[in-house]
Amino acid sequence: MVPGEENQLVPKEDVFWRCRQNIFDEMKKKFLQIENAAEEPRVLCIIQDTTNSKTVNERITLNLPASTPLRKLFEDVANKAPLDHTSDKSLLDANFEPGKKNFLHLTDKDGEQPQILLEDSSAGDDSVHDKFIGPLPREGSVGSTSDYVSQSYSYSSILNKSETGYVGLVNQAMTCYLNSLLQTLFMTPEFRNALYKWEFEESEEDPVTSIPYQLQRLFVLLQTSKKRAIETTDVTRSFGWDSSEAWQQHDVQELCRVMFDALEQKWKQTEQADLINELYQGKLKDYVRCLECGYEGWRIDTYLDIPLVIRPYGSSQAFASVEEALHAFIQPEILDGPNQYFCERCKKKCDARKGLRFLHFPYLLTLQLKRFDFDYTTMHRIKLNDRMTFPEELDMSTFIDVEDEKSPQTESCTDSGAENEGSCHSDQMSNDFSNDDGVDEGICLENNSGTEKIPKPGLEKNSLIYELFSVMVHSGSAAGGHYYACIKSFSDEQWYSFNDQHVSRITQEDIKKTHGGSSGSRGYYSSAFASSTNAYMLIYRLKDPARNAKFLEVDEYPEHIKNLVQRERELEEQEKRQREIERNTCKIKLFCLHPVKQVMMENKLEVHKDKTLREAVEMAYKMMDLEEVIPMDCCRLVKYDEFHDYLERSYEGEEDTPMGLLLGGVKSTYMFDLLLETRRPDQVFQSYKPGVMVKVHVVDLKAESVAAPITVRAYLNETVTEFKQLISKAIHLPAETMRIVLERCYNDLRLLTVPSKTLKAEGFFRSNKVFVESSETLDYQMAFTDSHLWKLLDRHANTIRLFVLLPEQSPGSYSKRTAYQKAGGDSGNVDDDCERVKGPAGSLKSVEAILEESTEKLKSLSLQQQQEGDNGDSSKSTETSDFENIESPLNERDSSASVDNRELEQHMQTSDPENFQSEERSDSDVNNDRSTSSVDSDILSSSHSSDTLCNADNAQIPLANGLDSHSITSSRRTKANEGKKETWDTAEEDSGTDSEYDESGKSRGEIQYMYFKAEPYAADEGSGEGHKWLMVHVDKRITLATFKQHLEPFVGVLSSHFKVFRVYASNQEFESVRLNETLSSFSDDNKITIRLGRALKKGEYRVKVYQLLVNEQEPCKFLLDAVFAKGMTVRQSKEELIPQLREQCGLELSIDRFRLRKKTWKNPGTVFLDYHIYEEDINISSNWEVFLEVLDGVEKMKSMSQLAVLSRRWRPSEMKLDPFQEVVLESSSVDELREKLYEISGIPLEDIEFAKGRGTFPCDISVLDIHQDLDWNPKVSTLNVWPLYICDDGAVIFYRDRTEELMELTDEQRNELMKKESSRLQKTGHRVTYSPRKEKALKIYLDGAPNKDLTQD
Repeated sequence: MVPGEENQLVPKEDVFWRCRQNIFDEMKKKFLQIENAAEEPRVLCIIQDTTNSKTVNERITLNLPASTPLRKLFEDVANKAPLDHTSDKSLLDANFEPGKKNFLHLTDKDGEQPQILLEDSSAGDDSVHDKFIGPLPREGSVGSTSDYVSQSYSYSSILNKSETGYVGLVNQAMTCYLNSLLQTLFMTPEFRNALYKWEFEESEEDPVTSIPYQLQRLFVLLQTSKKRAIETTDVTRSFGWDSSEAWQQHDVQELCRVMFDALEQKWKQTEQADLINELYQGKLKDYVRCLECGYEGWRIDTYLDIPLVIRPYGSSQAFASVEEALHAFIQPEILDGPNQYFCERCKKKCDARKGLRFLHFPYLLTLQLKRFDFDYTTMHRIKLNDRMTFPEELDMSTFIDVEDEKSPQTESCTDSGAENEGSCHSDQMSNDFSNDDGVDEGICLENNSGTEKIPKPGLEKNSLIYELFSVMVHSGSAAGGHYYACIKSFSDEQWYSFNDQHVSRITQEDIKKTHGGSSGSRGYYSSAFASSTNAYMLIYRLKDPARNAKFLEVDEYPEHIKNLVQRERELEEQEKRQREIERNTCKIKLFCLHPVKQVMMENKLEVHKDKTLREAVEMAYKMMDLEEVIPMDCCRLVKYDEFHDYLERSYEGEEDTPMGLLLGGVKSTYMFDLLLETRRPDQVFQSYKPGVMVKVHVVDLKAESVAAPITVRAYLNETVTEFKQLISKAIHLPAETMRIVLERCYNDLRLLTVPSKTLKAEGFFRSNKVFVESSETLDYQMAFTDSHLWKLLDRHANTIRLFVLLPEQSPGSYSKRTAYQKAGGDSGNVDDDCERVKGPAGSLKSVEAILEESTEKLKSLSLQQQQEGDNGDSSKSTETSDFENIESPLNERDSSASVDNRELEQHMQTSDPENFQSEERSDSDVNNDRSTSSVDSDILSSSHSSDTLCNADNAQIPLANGLDSHSITSSRRTKANEGKKETWDTAEEDSGTDSEYDESGKSRGEIQYMYFKAEPYAADEGSGEGHKWLMVHVDKRITLATFKQHLEPFVGVLSSHFKVFRVYASNQEFESVRLNETLSSFSDDNKITIRLGRALKKGEYRVKVYQLLVNEQEPCKFLLDAVFAKGMTVRQSKEELIPQLREQCGLELSIDRFRLRKKTWKNPGTVFLDYHIYEEDINISSNWEVFLEVLDGVEKMKSMSQLAVLSRRWRPSEMKLDPFQEVVLESSSVDELREKLYEISGIPLEDIEFAKGRGTFPCDISVLDIHQDLDWNPKVSTLNVWPLYICDDGAVIFYRDRTEELMELTDEQRNELMKKESSRLQKTGHRVTYSPRKEKALKIYLDGAPNKDLTQD
């Protein structure tokens, strides 16, 4: 710094402070703006774009200050909008709500699409818009771009017709191949113009089935429609296709052939009859030339496309270009050796040259790149993704044969053009091509021949220059993929991608990406790592100014096309107006309770959003057909919730309000419904304000009944006191003594005790259920959970109704039962108590009949037990004598048959609470042996109380049926629990055991006090004669064990001698075996089937026994159900099985002549040895399955170190398999296996080859496949290693003699054997061959519909 300039660098003091003050003022101003903005309310705007199918599920979210002008909002959202976006009105003034979500829909304005916002209109299209080629990326995938690129809204060029001027085609499901071909034909001027010139005669054909007419309509729509994409359903319907065809993907080249054939058939006798041939048909010569004499035989074939192989057969190297593949196509092959050609001139077989020559190329040249091949190694179809280039201009003059089509008279000639039109011989493609560079290109080898290449008149080289204009691309694999087309427009020479409904502009570089292949070289696996998107069909057009046509202009259209255009425009306008109406139509469910029939009717009300409520009522009135029932002024629409059966509100004074405002706008779904409410002429409509619906159940404590509900409307701000007054008016009960219990959810009961508390605070919602009781008893003074009301409601909530199917007939013998008198019990007569049992007279009599029958069956057993009582029971016999003078109320004529009834009466009589524990002890003393599965008699007899049970005071408790026929009754009580809370069955866990009894031998059901009521039920017809049904109302907290004990008198046997099966959908039955679990998994109206048979004890398992028949067609045969116990040995289980097998299956077996073995589905497994113990050596579970195998001799399996395999010899010379033979090995050695096979077959050890069977037993395989399909003679020394992995018994081993030759079969023998094997494998169900889904053949039906075979399903 220069000292003299110091005064210039330092500002003056006043200037400095002035600048500082300005800075502070600016900062203060900024802070004030920020503070004001923070205090200003903000508006949350959520914008949905409904003009773009890709972004219809996306949202723009803007959080703006409330003072933001509308102009700014629309500038941030879009360039065009249906509202006046130039308005300076603020969001707040425009009725936007601060602090809430404001939903906006961006829609088309006046039916026109929004325009693109171009940043620089002078820039080229390629620099502005994203280019697109190939399938669209999935939503949310990497590489996908959102249309919302910034706050300035713009659309992608893909979906906007105004960008490209072209219309897409909608993909019905898998019709991309059809769309690609249709767009190519549409962009072919010669084809489109010729199609327009054809005129449809409606009098001659139905337009729906006319393929040319529907193509005409489609092309007109593609040319004139304003839509983004149009449907192809009319075209496919003219093909005779139904909706299922849309889900079938086909080859585009196959479709091209079939469609051209159909058009030729339809165009017969018209000017377009030869159109396909004129445009697409070429000719070639198929020749064979003798290399000795030069004689040539040939024929002329026609073709519509040229198939070019990607790779030569047997080669891993693909052709580099289309030109190279074309040269290979006409490259001849030498017929020599066994393939020699019989020359008619030489009269012998000679070496010859066979090949193809092009004679004529079509105007439109179609090349098919054969990318789909078959891999004979994997036996699957594959796709070849190798790179193959193709030029934009293709010179075909090098491939043409300029020889005259007529050959010398000495040659044979056949013209098969008519027969083989559109086809060429491609079998030569699968043969190796000759590498002879000096091959003859059509010149005769005869020295004396004067035949030479003579150019055709007017044939010039540049007359066969073809320009590429369509590339049909396939993306995917041989199993499936996606087609789209890249097409050059002859109007502007620009390339476009037609990808279903998306049309976009592309460049020549994008075309090169369809050549296939990968960027780097990967050798043999180059195709596997290459891109799966590559060209499949190429279409070239001959460059001939004289023939090259342009698209017809609108003024050049034929008259019938002009009329068609006009009709389609009118139809499109009509559809547009209809869509606009649909867009503004509110669709909502409508309900109406018919005033006469009292039936709830349902319909859908479709009303325009601008229609008033009065007009909507008139529409609903006519829709429900009430004109002749009530006048319209007696109807109105109210807001209704059908799910909760709740009237939300009424619309008084809003008759002229538009429905769009009342319903909250046009929505796809509404969270509420509408009800057309009716009234009588003398009634007045009630005003409904938003409130709650309450279903009120009246409880009668004396009758112990719960009445059906009545509906009351209440409001959340009402107090409990006000609510009581409201209910009192509705049900006419005093409010002073009223108790209200709210059921908030299942079994959650809440007593409303605070009078000043509001219903909202108590937890009321839209729909509520309350129980009301208003008696003057002292029950209300007790704690709610101890009150009679709570117990009654608790039972009501937990009682379910079950339908029980009893066995068809009772058994002839039963287990012994022990009758006893409870210790300390009163010996007084309790007939009076039983006489007070009330209920429906009919049902009581029927139940008594069932019980009487059960008593008769048990009579003899009871007397026998009393007579054969031992010393341990002598002390009880004296007490039992107290019942000798008591007569049974069920059978007064026979006192000897009243033992069970005495037990019933004794149990119903009150007992002393001090003696309750001694009662249990005495019972356990008597019944200390549970081997006979006897049941506590008091529990059994408690089931006799089928209508009511006695209370603790022996007072009468009458019954009444409540809602859904669930009787709410008092459970049985004794003095032991008098004044105490009842004990409930809590289904306590028992360490996983399923025993019906606890460790002390006491039945768990004895101390439970659950409600149970049974009455006969008349089942539907078809249940079978002899079947008896019970309708049982039972507390679902009862255990299965107690439930079975209650059923004993109805079944007629002890609970240990019958099983319970739960019936599910489709009448599937599953046994319920966990006796300690409750019935909580059951629900109302479930069905139960009772089957006779011994129930399981603790540690027992039910086992299904199947017989293993290794050499039978069905190797698995069910025998019987058995019971195995924990700790039992295999030999003990076999001993128990022997008499059962004799009685039930007629099998007379000795214990050493059969074995048990593991069963895994149908596969035999480990052989169980006699000393094995269940649950220790053998894991066992419920519904276990086991194989029983009958032995031919003495058991060879003695230890677990041995291995039992099943061997089967394959005899290739006879084409048959021998029966199975078991081989027992001492180890897993392969050498020992060979020695065992030598012993049973006699095949020398060095000639034995073996293989492991595949699949499930018996590992069936066709005799046509076994010789080569199995992995014969694996290089292993032990069986327990890869690839055998034989570590357990039951493996299947096939073996053969390697010196035995395979039988040679004729074609007739092979076909016959194939039929037999197919039938055999289908019967056994062991078909293991891969059978892929058959592809449906592509067909176009000229009559518009396929011929259906009525004889087929």
